[in-house]
Amino acid sequence: MTARSWLMAGAAAIALACGGEDAPSGAPAASEAPAEEAAAPAASAPIASAAADEAQQIFASRCFTCHGPNGEGNGPGSAALVPPPRNFTDPAWQASVDDDHIAKIIQYGGAAVGKSPTMPGNPDLMSKPEVVQALVAHIRTLGAPH
Repeated sequence: MTARSWLMAGAAAIALACGGEDAPSGAPAASEAPAEEAAAPAASAPIASAAADEAQQIFASRCFTCHGPNGEGNGPGSAALVPPPRNFTDPAWQASVDDDHIAKIIQYGGAAVGKSPTMPGNPDLMSKPEVVQALVAHIRTLGAPH
C-alpha cells in the first residue's frame, strides 16, 4: 500500500469516527446548505438536559477523535489531517464566528462554509436542533477562560 493509499484510508477512518455518513434521502447536501447570515451571536434558549447529555456523548464519540477532549484540535486522529482540526479554545476564532456558523459546520461539514471537507457533516442531527444547540454551547464553553 502506498503512502497516499494509507493517508486516504486513514482520512476515511477519521471521517467515519467523526460522524461522517451519507446524508439521508431528502436531506440537503453540503452544497445545498443555507446561506450564511451576518455574524451576530444567535440567541440561546435554555437547553434541555437530555439534549445536553446527548451532545456530550456525541462530542466524546465523534468530535473528540479530531478536536481532542478539550477542543484544542489535538485529538488522536488529528496528526494526519491537513489542515489541522479547529482549536475551539482559540479566543480569536471564538470571536470571529456566530452560533449559526458553528451549527452549520456541525450539520453540513466544513465544505459547507468553505473550510476543509475532511470535517464531515452530521446529517442525523438536522432533526435534532436542541442537540445541535447543545453542541454549539459546549464548543463555546471550550473557548471560555478557565
